[in-house]
Amino acid sequence: MTQEVEMKEAQAPPSNSFSSASTPSTLQHLKEIASLIETGAYAKEVRRIVRAVRLTIMLRRKLKAATALAFINFALVQGSEAHAKLSAYLPKEDEHDMDVDTASSASQGFAKHALPEIEIYCYLLVLIFLIDQKRYDEAKACSSASIARLKNINRRTVDVLASRLYFYYSYSHELTNSLDEIRGNLLALHRMATLRRDELGQETLLNLLLRNYLHYNLYDQAEKLRSKAPRFEAHSNQQFCRYLFYLGKIRTIQLEYTDAKESLLQAARKAPVAARGFRIQCNKWAVIVRLLLGEIPERTVFMQKGMQKALTPYFELTNAVRIGDLELFKTVAEKFSSTFSSDRTNNLIVRLRHNVIRTGLRNISISYSRISLSDVAKKLRLDSSNPVADAESIVAKAIRDGAIDATIDHASRWMLSKETGDIYSTNEPQIAFHSRIAFCLNMHNEAVKALRFPPNSHKEKESAEKRRERQQQEQELAKHIAEDDDDDF
Repeated sequence: MTQEVEMKEAQAPPSNSFSSASTPSTLQHLKEIASLIETGAYAKEVRRIVRAVRLTIMLRRKLKAATALAFINFALVQGSEAHAKLSAYLPKEDEHDMDVDTASSASQGFAKHALPEIEIYCYLLVLIFLIDQKRYDEAKACSSASIARLKNINRRTVDVLASRLYFYYSYSHELTNSLDEIRGNLLALHRMATLRRDELGQETLLNLLLRNYLHYNLYDQAEKLRSKAPRFEAHSNQQFCRYLFYLGKIRTIQLEYTDAKESLLQAARKAPVAARGFRIQCNKWAVIVRLLLGEIPERTVFMQKGMQKALTPYFELTNAVRIGDLELFKTVAEKFSSTFSSDRTNNLIVRLRHNVIRTGLRNISISYSRISLSDVAKKLRLDSSNPVADAESIVAKAIRDGAIDATIDHASRWMLSKETGDIYSTNEPQIAFHSRIAFCLNMHNEAVKALRFPPNSHKEKESAEKRRERQQQEQELAKHIAEDDDDDF
């Protein structure tokens, strides 16, 4: 019995080693990605390289220094400039953390061709690894070296990898608070991508430049660049969403709230479900813009899954604007001032003060047919040195803008509200229906543009004569087949 137990225990380790060897390692996955890139480069199929980038993003959590170094040794010619630069960023003391098949990988054959796609992919892999390890200064140096190498390569199969490198190049400088250093380089890269007709690179670089300008609150420069940059059909949904978000922010600062609202809501709708942080930012700005337009967002906007906590400050702000309570508005603004500062919406919230006063004044005009200006100042909680005079000017401006339907008795210092008429006797229902119809027509036009037709659909359709001949031949053939079957029986 004891011998049998010892034999079973001795046989246990081989089974464990077999199970670990049967599952493909990270290095093996990287080799498959490299072969996929090589195939795409030779066949000039960009979709294969897009798939390779997508698979790499899925592997980034499993990537270790030793695995990355083994792949660099596997893919690049040792002694080359790229190999020397990239291997310097990867420490060699983690060799015991390598996968099972790493030790034998060097002996496995791989045709080390001088493919620019493989070299740029190695730069991208090391750059992602450095950023994930929070080695930002080294990532900054590596990204600069990769961009310098990329300037000498003009191949359409590199464009997908180049767009990712552009993103991480800007991201590494953003993490080190040095975005202003690369603005000129990004402009040069955008010009180069335009001359090379690299549309994906143009999209990516335009968004990076807009982000660069907005980071330093240079909204006028961002709008000048956006208006003069060439536009074409979007190649990447992610880049198009980013563009809409930056456009919405620019329009908001320029007081074009209607266009800003449309851009921000479209960006939030088009963004993938997994991009929760991006969708939260879109919703924050969209809520502010809708409040500035005089609209009150629905409660469901703040109750979206995974966004309740992040949108809580904006929910309380919306509640203060809806009630028209200036004191509550000030309390909410002070309570969440740090959140609004980090979101860079402080200036917009200052603009909202006027909307709060106007909402409160509208509620007062509906409730009272006649009210003194001193009572208006008390209800609006104006804390100025001369609240009655301020209330008079506020009421006069609201009447002039059409926010309320009232008159001012300056001698007695009264506000006289007129009776509210039937809303259906005005043009408001027509305007509301017009906006809905315009939205539906726009959606229909976009759906028609997105239609895909089968090949050869442009050719002429067969005439009625030919169709009758073809149907007659098919009937005769079916008749002969049926007669043959009868003969068999």
